[in-house]
Amino acid sequence: MNLIVASAGLVLGILVWWMAARRLTGRPWEAQGTFDGRDAARIHGEPPPTRVGLWVFLGVVTSFFVLLMTAYVIRMSPHLVQDVDLRDWRPIAEPRILWVNTVLLALGSVGMTVASRALRGRQFERAARGLLAGGAFAIAFLVGQSLAWRELQAAGYYAAANPANAFFYVLTGLHALHLLGGLFVWARATARVLRGRTSLEATRLSVELCTVYWHYLLAVWIVLLGLLVIT
Repeated sequence: MNLIVASAGLVLGILVWWMAARRLTGRPWEAQGTFDGRDAARIHGEPPPTRVGLWVFLGVVTSFFVLLMTAYVIRMSPHLVQDVDLRDWRPIAEPRILWVNTVLLALGSVGMTVASRALRGRQFERAARGLLAGGAFAIAFLVGQSLAWRELQAAGYYAAANPANAFFYVLTGLHALHLLGGLFVWARATARVLRGRTSLEATRLSVELCTVYWHYLLAVWIVLLGLLVIT
């Protein structure tokens, strides 16, 4: 169980660090655009509702993944459950492409960071390139995940054949599903930047939240991959 506590602590630590860094380095008096009620709220330190909603959502998702990882460790550890035969657990050999996928997801996170920083300097072309790169690497990650699943199935590692197989597909599949959902929001943010006719403040916030989500999914994936490899 110590591994689960460490994994959960890593994810939560990254989230807390990011929130603290944003609050310490933010300069609301430099906000561009029309001064209205939303800008006034930012100057007085009140976060936009969409940002609060994202953090609430990430908190729920974090709890969900922690519960799944806890179930994973319990299921693979017969000594943690009494009067139940759990000896049917057979470790799965992780495909090497998972490491390539990790690099792709990290590059996507870098692309989103470039886009977010570019918008602060009103560099719309650079922001668009960063967004497109972030989305392209995320899509490449999903393609790589599908290749990993096919490789396992070709080797006979079906979900119904072994509890370890089932957990692998569930954990990696749910992570991919969250990334796929993020691509819909990414598409809207990219459209805002490419059009260039919407509020700069709204566009900047949209890209910033996408960047946070990309960083978060990268952190969750690193924890998941580490858990699967170590165990």
